[in-house]
Amino acid sequence: MNYVSAILDAQDVYIRVFIGALRWIAPVLAFVLLFRCIKSLLTFRREPEIWAWLNLAGGRKLSVTHWENVIGRSKKSDIVIDFAAVSRTHAVLTRYDDGSWLIRDAHSKDGVFVNGTKISAHALQPEDVISIGGVEMVLQPISRRQEQRLAQLRTKASSLMSGFVNVFLLTVFQLLCCLAFLLGGEEGTAQSVLMGFGGLMVLQWLLLLFYVCIRRTSYEVETIAFFLCTMGMAAIATVAPEEAVKQLIAVVMGMAAFLLVGWSLRDLERAKKMRYVAAVAGVAFLLITLVFGKEYYGAKNWLIIGPLSLQPSELSKVCFVFVGASAMDRIVNKRNLLLFIVYSAAICGCLALMNDFGTALIFFCAFLVIAYMRSGSVGTIGLAVSALGFAGVVALKIAPHALRRFSSWRHIWEMPLTGGYQQTRALMCMASGGLLGLGAGQGWMKHVLATDSDVVIATIGEEWGIIMVLMLILAVVALAVFAVRSAAVGRSSFYVIGACTAASILLVQTILNALGTVDVLPLTGVTLPFLSNGGSSMICSWGLLGFIKAADTRQNASFAVKLTKKGVEDTDE
Repeated sequence: MNYVSAILDAQDVYIRVFIGALRWIAPVLAFVLLFRCIKSLLTFRREPEIWAWLNLAGGRKLSVTHWENVIGRSKKSDIVIDFAAVSRTHAVLTRYDDGSWLIRDAHSKDGVFVNGTKISAHALQPEDVISIGGVEMVLQPISRRQEQRLAQLRTKASSLMSGFVNVFLLTVFQLLCCLAFLLGGEEGTAQSVLMGFGGLMVLQWLLLLFYVCIRRTSYEVETIAFFLCTMGMAAIATVAPEEAVKQLIAVVMGMAAFLLVGWSLRDLERAKKMRYVAAVAGVAFLLITLVFGKEYYGAKNWLIIGPLSLQPSELSKVCFVFVGASAMDRIVNKRNLLLFIVYSAAICGCLALMNDFGTALIFFCAFLVIAYMRSGSVGTIGLAVSALGFAGVVALKIAPHALRRFSSWRHIWEMPLTGGYQQTRALMCMASGGLLGLGAGQGWMKHVLATDSDVVIATIGEEWGIIMVLMLILAVVALAVFAVRSAAVGRSSFYVIGACTAASILLVQTILNALGTVDVLPLTGVTLPFLSNGGSSMICSWGLLGFIKAADTRQNASFAVKLTKKGVEDTDE
């Protein structure tokens, strides 16, 4: 017996040494991985691309640097013609995938003329004379050889070798995490944990090999997403290890949504048609929830179908981005903006009836981003924010569920056993974890409600340390900054608005979740993208990531751009 006890004691010592060493190794590996990915995303050159010239009388030339260009007198126009007879927003010049160009009148005062005939929309031919406010010009697209040269000169994405190195580092990180939970976990949970982490490893390598097959070299965005999913799996392995396989299935479904969004955006005309399907689906998800949904913790936002539980409002976020993104010729039409405002009000109204005010706030922030990018009007945004303030006061008066959340905000230590229970425990456990954490599976936070979803960041902070928490937040911020940087050289407003809105949703959710956990903001119950346990949230996060990926303008990076047989971007399909 003494011999057996000695062996068991030695094993226990080795396990503790390994878990203790992992406390130092994990943040170092995570930092190296994120540094490699983020550096590539945030340091690429953003040089403008010239797709055509507008030749004016007297030999003057105006460069056309986008596929969608507003022509007008306003300094915000893509092509500025500073002439009194030209409207502030006069026309929209659009290039299509087949290399053709079309000009539309943007409800200008004097109209647009082509070869002396007033038009509302006209497919341009070589030598067509365009007249805008009396200023005549001829469109001169760049040649096919120049297009190919433009594709070759575009900033290259990181190499495939870099992608393989990043995935290898992530795999090592996942293996160490999995081993820590297998050694220190409870009996009966090993199989679920192994399948959870092992499945993530298989999925990330399969997706990378798929990219090799379609000749894409950029894998930083996906690597960051898989890293976040890994930390979410670590929280589940601590709190509810039996749900690891369920979360893996959610990741598979999320990847399917990611690829579906990419496929739909591969053809802009197809994407524009998808907007109408998305518009109907976005409202339908919420109406079905209103009728058949189940109420949990004051919010009627869950739909139970047999053994499955869904949160349809998460899927509506992806639909909302599709509806909000639009082509430039529709953006300059105020009627379309008004219709989008009505649609947004309907979405937020449904969420208010469901008492899901946290999700309503996220939709409203997304609406502000879209409204500003489509109108450029600070006044419109100010009016919308004022309306939100009024609606918020009304909501607090009529919705006791929302009022209870606000009543505990900034007063959690006055009610540590009731309204402030989750947050006081979160703060104490994160403080006990310190910079490096207590080790995988060694925390106490798992005994608190929703520590793998609403306050998942506290579970990670306690076991993996504050440094790891900061790196997780940095990863989401990097995705948002990348979307904004890509917008500056985006070819289509559809890609730009979609990517920036998707990034804003991910960022706002991260802010609400993280700051709500530590009582800086009210705890709204929103999920942390890629980390919180839940299939609906995971599908939404990956779906939104598809918009960010599609807006990547680096060479051979986005799957929304087709390639030639030579492996460079095809600019004239």
